[in-house]
Amino acid sequence: MARDPYTVLGVAKTASDKEIKSAFRKLAKKYHPDANKDDPKARERFSEASQAYDIVGDTEKRKQYDAGEIDAEGKPAFAGFAGGGGGDPFGGFRRGQSGPGSSHFEFRSGPGGGGGFTDDIFSELFGRAARGGAGDRGGSRRQSSSGFSPKGSDIQATLDVTLEQILGAEKVTAVFSDGRKLAVKLPEHVEDGQTIRLRGQGAASPMGGEPGDALITIRFIPHARYRIDGSNLHMDQPIDLRQAVFGGKVAVDLPKGGRVALTVPKWSSSDKVLRIPGKGLGRKNGGSGDLLVHLRIMLPEGGDAALEQFLRHETAEQSAREGSI
Repeated sequence: MARDPYTVLGVAKTASDKEIKSAFRKLAKKYHPDANKDDPKARERFSEASQAYDIVGDTEKRKQYDAGEIDAEGKPAFAGFAGGGGGDPFGGFRRGQSGPGSSHFEFRSGPGGGGGFTDDIFSELFGRAARGGAGDRGGSRRQSSSGFSPKGSDIQATLDVTLEQILGAEKVTAVFSDGRKLAVKLPEHVEDGQTIRLRGQGAASPMGGEPGDALITIRFIPHARYRIDGSNLHMDQPIDLRQAVFGGKVAVDLPKGGRVALTVPKWSSSDKVLRIPGKGLGRKNGGSGDLLVHLRIMLPEGGDAALEQFLRHETAEQSAREGSI
């Protein structure tokens, strides 16, 4: 028969949740099987502490235990079997036989699918790397024959990529602080500042658990011609004054190579934007962004005698008209 959970954890029945959690942390760290491989009594104490915390570390179960509704094993106090339905709704730390004369420990999660309060404690004590701000219960550690083994550390690197590499979804090499190199295939949709996670490519676990992950932060190198804006690309296209006034065709270089003839409307002002659909970067949900062409009116280098004479004539006529008013 299991001992009273409060006695096992060495706390009073009036202990706060924080005090209970702290007590379990100390016991789990002291008696964890991976740190006491040759001490069967330590494994028993660890199992007992885990079971106790599974009861009083859970607010709802603690209320049920204090009210006499469940016993120290989480079984209904009025029944001699677990769960009443043949199952084990309270999960917890159990000892199982893996062969004659041997035993192993495993932590079974409750009906909600997560590892519960005890699992959270293991994460804090024995290492769980952040996964984009979200927990990864069960997936961040591997069970060993003696219990839970801590996950290896994640490694990080910043990867500078060119527009050409982005457009081609090329393989690029990331270099980590320890000198390790890792080839990375860029996804078709990638954003500046995005972090790519490569599962199991991080540091090895010091205690035989799963290896950590490789976290690679993508950084775009500014391009001489194109500006990146989400999935769209922007570029400047010079045109002369005659093209701005009379319109016409101009050849525009495309990011992936090749050219397209773009029609400039008559009387186009400088900074007028013309759109070429589908010639930008890949979008997350499929397809591609657009290429936005900003027209820039450029006067001819070295001057244009005919244009200058025309403007002088127009200026003189305008002055004459204004003088006659």
